[in-house]
Amino acid sequence: MKKASISIGKRQLGGKELLFILGPCVIESRPFLFKTARKIHEICEGEGASFIFKASYDKANRSSLHSFRGSNVEEGCKVLHEVGKTIGAPVTTDVHSPAEAEIAAAYIDLLQIPAFLCRQTDLILAAAATKRIINVKKGQFLAPWEVTNIAQKLEKGGCRDYFFTERGTTFGYNNLVADMRSIFWIQNLNYRVVFDATHSVQRPGGAGTSTSGDAILAPVLARAAVAAGCDGIFLETHPNPKNALSDGPNQIPLRQLPRLLRALQSIRNAFIENL
Repeated sequence: MKKASISIGKRQLGGKELLFILGPCVIESRPFLFKTARKIHEICEGEGASFIFKASYDKANRSSLHSFRGSNVEEGCKVLHEVGKTIGAPVTTDVHSPAEAEIAAAYIDLLQIPAFLCRQTDLILAAAATKRIINVKKGQFLAPWEVTNIAQKLEKGGCRDYFFTERGTTFGYNNLVADMRSIFWIQNLNYRVVFDATHSVQRPGGAGTSTSGDAILAPVLARAAVAAGCDGIFLETHPNPKNALSDGPNQIPLRQLPRLLRALQSIRNAFIENL
């Protein structure tokens, strides 16, 4: 039996339309966040694209002790909540501990479990207990079929509305490879799946004290994932990635977003028509 679509505010994951999760890597400042969110909203309105706005309040797994991390959970989630109300879109962010899940749930529509924490049972159960919708990023150390174990934890905690995000598999040191078969396999287990085009092109720790990556390949992988039938695309975007305080090498410039959204929606339409 095919899994039902998931309602996230007025958005749908798993319907005919592709759902996008878009935003910068981290909250660099309050003015930056509002300006970027308004621009993304404007672009999505122009392209008829359905989206959820994302940004992290804290980058807890930075390569270096000296890297920019962001703000605390309550401050960051309050700002995200305000942004969501301003642009009329659901918002999402990572949570890193049971305590953070409880705090974030008061402000955030969709809680995200980071890839490195996707097997942390206490975190999964705490997120499930919030009754929020949960997005679990599949760790690069997991096979696609291992998400079943995570699903069982979520359901044990009382969560029924959840999905998984595919974001590549470890491929030697400081490199990842995206296996599009994973989308089919996860969906074949009756779970909804989003493809993360940003973190699939990372080179974790590849710059020594920071992560490098190949942002130029993010659109390539996004197109392939939509053709493979994913339910949504996660994509980080920034006005000027070269000046980004986190994950600059993996984010696409905002100016490239309209054309990419148009292309991805065209591929989605062709996929749906040929089912």
